[in-house]
Amino acid sequence: MSHVVQEPARAALPAHWRQPLAALVVLLLGLGFLFRDTLTAMVLIWERSETFAHAFVVPPIALWLIWRRRHELALMQPRPSFVFLLPMAVMGLGWLLGELVSTNSVTQLMAVAMIVLSVPAVLGTRVAAHIAFPLGFLFFCVPIGEFLMPVLMEHTADFTVTALRLSGIPVYREGLQFVIPSGNWSVVEACSGVRYLIASLMVGTLFAYLNYHSMKRRWVFVGVAIVLPIVANWLRAYGIVMLGHYSGNKLAVGVDHLIYGWVFFGIVMLAMFMIGARWSQPELAFKAGVADQPLTGADKGLWPLVLAGLVVLALPRIGLNRLDHYEGPRELNVPAPALAAWAAQELPLTNWAPVFENPAAQQQAVYAKDGRAVGLHLAYYRHQGYDSKLINSQNVAVRSHDKQWARTGETLASVDLGAAGSVTVRGTEIRGVEGAAAPRLLAWQFYWVNGHLTSSDMRVKLYTAAARLQGQGDDSAAVTVYTLNPAENSELAPALLKQFLSENWPAIEQRLQASRRGQN
Repeated sequence: MSHVVQEPARAALPAHWRQPLAALVVLLLGLGFLFRDTLTAMVLIWERSETFAHAFVVPPIALWLIWRRRHELALMQPRPSFVFLLPMAVMGLGWLLGELVSTNSVTQLMAVAMIVLSVPAVLGTRVAAHIAFPLGFLFFCVPIGEFLMPVLMEHTADFTVTALRLSGIPVYREGLQFVIPSGNWSVVEACSGVRYLIASLMVGTLFAYLNYHSMKRRWVFVGVAIVLPIVANWLRAYGIVMLGHYSGNKLAVGVDHLIYGWVFFGIVMLAMFMIGARWSQPELAFKAGVADQPLTGADKGLWPLVLAGLVVLALPRIGLNRLDHYEGPRELNVPAPALAAWAAQELPLTNWAPVFENPAAQQQAVYAKDGRAVGLHLAYYRHQGYDSKLINSQNVAVRSHDKQWARTGETLASVDLGAAGSVTVRGTEIRGVEGAAAPRLLAWQFYWVNGHLTSSDMRVKLYTAAARLQGQGDDSAAVTVYTLNPAENSELAPALLKQFLSENWPAIEQRLQASRRGQN
């Protein structure tokens, strides 16, 4: 008589994993609660920005990659490590500094880093090392990369203009605007290719991990995934201009402009994956090695680590709440300063003004001396947050889609402000887009942060964070001076702006300091 031996069913979750996983879930839930505003803001960016819409699939992909390793992980013994609480504290400090200066990319990067560090803290380095790629893949959740847009736009314009000239088409270029016989073209944010680059990097990195085990092959493929979309975007921009040129501007304009771009990008990516698959390598078999011994006293050390981790995560939130008690004067007004020897005039110099999103107050005035006029624009910020802050990608001299004005060039200049020292200013050359007789302007801009002067966005962040840590608030302003910039005399405008600032900066700063103290 034959006997059928029934094998015991494999437990859905190994016994030695139950407590560590429960502890990890508790720590991650606590992290999610403490940093819910940061994580929610990150998801909202995914929702409203096509550039980062791909991030919705990053967490599911990371979980799937971990799930693929579940049988190997089951053979490992999780070992909590208190040492990882130190880097978590450092990331918490980074998050606090990011909150002080309202920088999404910093706070979100730190939040994701704390999520990743929770894994080796609770489960140990061996487990974390085995799933290092899925953990690292989570950083693609962070919507970062738009800072590359100006550089990519400039390179796209360089390539397009060069390719057009090599094709025998005459081109006149000013900044990101160029004119060919069939019409006018400009390189705007959608032409930068940053969304192609970010999407290609994410998918290319995943492809390299799944298809190669050689680190050399992985890095080579990731390098190709970075370079290829940049070059493809250049060719796309050139091709669109050529289609428009030879079709009498009937093709590759408007909506189909973007459609052709995504179709071309899809073909390029498909070709990259087909070629990359030719060198794919079979996945290496997992070598179990010596089985882990049960961890003596593991349960005793695990939950104290979770408690300590929650305390470490709560400290930056507590610090932020204490710093947010600074109020400063609620009423804010920035009257136009009275300048000696420079008379205020009622007529505007032009209808141009720099773009600043939601300042607490702003002022624009025009002053004249010896028949020459200079415009002054002050954008003042107080109680800054994500909806109202001095350093913002939307705060620009000219928007790319502006129908009246175009940015044609950028310069740097050093200006001596007397007792205040010298400051480097960022210059923007601007012209009207209506006809050859349209006015040209030169605008200089720098920042004032509680008495500090700089034209560096990074220094503004550092000065602001330092002031808030000292309980001094975050009052700051953008100072813009501008004047007509005749093409026939390129030295006149810089000399006039330099004279205006050197003679009038003490009065302008006095007005800013009075506004900071609430003396309107």
